[in-house]
Amino acid sequence: MKAAVLERHGDSGNIVIKSGFPDPVCDPEHVVIRVAATALNYHDLFTRNGMPGIKIPLPLIMGIDIAGTIHTVGEGVGEWKVGDRVLVDPADRRVGGGLIGETSHGGLAEMCKVPARQLIRIPDGVDFPDAAALPVAYGTARRMMLTRGKIQKGEKVLILGASGGVGTCCVMLAKLAGAEVIACAGSPEKLDRLKKMGADHVIDYRSPDWFKQIYTQFGKPNRRSYEGGVDVVVNFTGGETWVPSLRVLRKGGRLLTCGATAGFDPKTDIRFIWTFELDILGSNGWTKEDLVALLDLVKEGKLRPVIHEVLPLERVRDAFALLENRDIFGKVIIKP
Repeated sequence: MKAAVLERHGDSGNIVIKSGFPDPVCDPEHVVIRVAATALNYHDLFTRNGMPGIKIPLPLIMGIDIAGTIHTVGEGVGEWKVGDRVLVDPADRRVGGGLIGETSHGGLAEMCKVPARQLIRIPDGVDFPDAAALPVAYGTARRMMLTRGKIQKGEKVLILGASGGVGTCCVMLAKLAGAEVIACAGSPEKLDRLKKMGADHVIDYRSPDWFKQIYTQFGKPNRRSYEGGVDVVVNFTGGETWVPSLRVLRKGGRLLTCGATAGFDPKTDIRFIWTFELDILGSNGWTKEDLVALLDLVKEGKLRPVIHEVLPLERVRDAFALLENRDIFGKVIIKP
């Protein structure tokens, strides 16, 4: 089969397109999928570069988010049959294993072997690229916003990094919940697209005093009257945005985080936490139930994954460059 193979850690020059990579052999309790679409994630960059303390088997086929049709069914698989349209839940929580595309071969290939227990049926009317966009980014966003964050109608929600996969989903889920959304991104073009998606307000976070625009629109949180500020900040960037995120929250406000793309050890200021009785809520990953709920939203037309571009497998290096340079709005999809 044809596959994009990571031969050693480093830049994308270490990803090689091979036309004769061995086809996966179907084991009991597994299926082999003919891959129709795979979405890239920032996690793929970490895998490509190498992560301290995490040993990755090389050579490796990356690609965590996988949608396609079942090609072969292994012994003991009773629920599924050849030709079924499926989405893969890439995290095998049952055995405490790692992610498909990280500790085992993933979806940047024509075929991929996965445990049958990790399959989810794709509803009629949902296409493969839309389905593939969901697991890591949209699943993470849904758990953070709804399960952990409990976003409510009428709340003012500030979303940092709103133009990526997680961010665009956060915007859509907040609007579906009836919240007033303030979306942050780093270019006029991205801000314009966020407005068209439904964001009520947009802010260019490249400005060093971007958080002061929150003060102008919603008031500066007052330590005595407790007036001013926003109800929720979604911050999965970390870095220099961490303290400003604390500064714009009202009394009893919530800061939601599921990552740290700009730095995991930022300076902080705990005075804001106790003065305004803030809640900092972490969210890690997703559940299969999140993915089923998201597929239903797509089927019902209530949510449409934002896809920046669909590229062939031969252009996987270009796809990684788009991701690495942050030249994307939404998700990048690979079609083998």
